[in-house]
Amino acid sequence: MSLAGGALSVLAAAALSVAFGAHRISMLVSYAIGALLGAAFLEILPHALEHGEPKMVAATVLFGIMVFFVLEKLVLWRHCHHDHCEAHDAHAPAHDHGRSGLLILVGDTFHNFVDGILIAAAFVENTQLGIVTALAIIAHEIPQEVGDYLILLHSGYSRVRALAFNLLSSLATLVGAMLAYFALSELTEWIPSLLGLAAASMIYVAVADLIPGLHKRTELKATVQQVLLIGLGIASIAVVQALVGE
Repeated sequence: MSLAGGALSVLAAAALSVAFGAHRISMLVSYAIGALLGAAFLEILPHALEHGEPKMVAATVLFGIMVFFVLEKLVLWRHCHHDHCEAHDAHAPAHDHGRSGLLILVGDTFHNFVDGILIAAAFVENTQLGIVTALAIIAHEIPQEVGDYLILLHSGYSRVRALAFNLLSSLATLVGAMLAYFALSELTEWIPSLLGLAAASMIYVAVADLIPGLHKRTELKATVQQVLLIGLGIASIAVVQALVGE
């Protein structure tokens, strides 16, 4: 169930993304922003605050934002030579050479790892509860994984590589479940911190990497479209939450 909880949501998200067509990827980045922010603020952070001390969770998010800032700098330095690189070139290609995608993969791996812990904990308590929990996680992950997949494409990944890396990240769900089964009482104490780091990665990518790109289109029609798609991304997370009763 933990493997299905990770892999099925990734495959469903990829199928939905392909259905939209490659020419709409840049437009759907706005939807990805909404899905990321919705997942971070409506799902991940409330769950972290439920299981952890608020100041500790807030400090973890701040720490995570700093870590992802430094990580992005390292990725930029790798691509930059002297004073000329894609970060400084006004005529650089639309994608960001994997920076956003790398950060998303790191954060999503943390999130998937915690999902595995939650699934294992539910099965330890009750088999029926475990099945319901796994199905809820699959449902929650689909809109978020759509956003992640779109961001990987936006970052310059091919469709095959984006799907492969997302599937690899989803294996963290199985790792978390297996570790939780053997050391559940210890690992559950890490859940708030891991969730805080996952939320930090999503907030940082949405606000620092993706939103600035939207400001390149200043016309009213584009702005309205962006706002509506961001709202749709947030709403999709809220709707899925309501459907699974959380």
